[in-house]
Amino acid sequence: MSLEEELAELSSKKETLLTIGVFDGVHLGHKHLFKRLTLQAEKQNLISSVITFNQHPQAVLSPQNKLSFLTGLEQKIRLIKNEGIKAVITLSFTPELAQTSAHQIVSLLQKYLRMRGLVLGPDSALGRNREGNINTLRTLGQNMNFSVIVVPQATINGEVVSSTIIRSALDKGDMKKVYNMSGRYFRLEGRVITGNSRGIELGFPTANLDIDPQQALPADGVYAALAYIDNKSHQSVVNIGKRPTFGDGRRIVEVYILDYHGDLYRYDLKIDIIERLRGEKRFTTVEELKKQITKDVKRTRIILKGTK
Repeated sequence: MSLEEELAELSSKKETLLTIGVFDGVHLGHKHLFKRLTLQAEKQNLISSVITFNQHPQAVLSPQNKLSFLTGLEQKIRLIKNEGIKAVITLSFTPELAQTSAHQIVSLLQKYLRMRGLVLGPDSALGRNREGNINTLRTLGQNMNFSVIVVPQATINGEVVSSTIIRSALDKGDMKKVYNMSGRYFRLEGRVITGNSRGIELGFPTANLDIDPQQALPADGVYAALAYIDNKSHQSVVNIGKRPTFGDGRRIVEVYILDYHGDLYRYDLKIDIIERLRGEKRFTTVEELKKQITKDVKRTRIILKGTK
């Protein structure tokens, strides 16, 4: 389906104020932009709208460079709407779209979404070879009667908030920095699948999660976490990695939910990763592993005391 065909199906009856981007992670920088968008839209009696994509543009522009995502599409849409955005529009990022000029894109936005203005970050660009930078868009706006509002980038401790920096923090297991840049705990979502029952044998039954292979994960290791079952949080220990003591080399995500005894098979589980306890370690005996898990559980209870 072409860009025009997609937009034609999404045509708006009301005039809109738009922002466009990948918005992976929906971090504090994105929220800063959305706040300005909603305030300005309300002021001008326009519909605040966000255009995002069903895959990262890099998957089309540089397919050889595999880029993991911080938030899946459904989670991203949910988080954007939580910021008070009235409409979230998802488009397919295709080779055709990548070759569409900035002039063509804004013309289609005006035609089908009744776009009256764009709210963008200073490094935003639209169209073929990123030709539609801020200066170009401002010129187009003057000629085509739409506004361009540029929102300064958000910074924390002098560092610009970005998805790239959050991925780097994840790679190091620095969950505090991930939290500070995102404004929330890092969440994993997946369906519970069958495992090898090793946790049951050890006395710590775990739920294995079927995680999208493109999902970004924290560094291999053991983490204090909160698992959500029927909207109720449960203290948990999460292991991410290849289980060097008993594993078969596959990278997995498994969750031991403290003081919980229900059957979660095929349950869609949400996990907030709070703090890294330690890296992965190979144990020479089962008893050594059980002692370490007991220590992990004890420390998790201390870390998560009072956390919801």
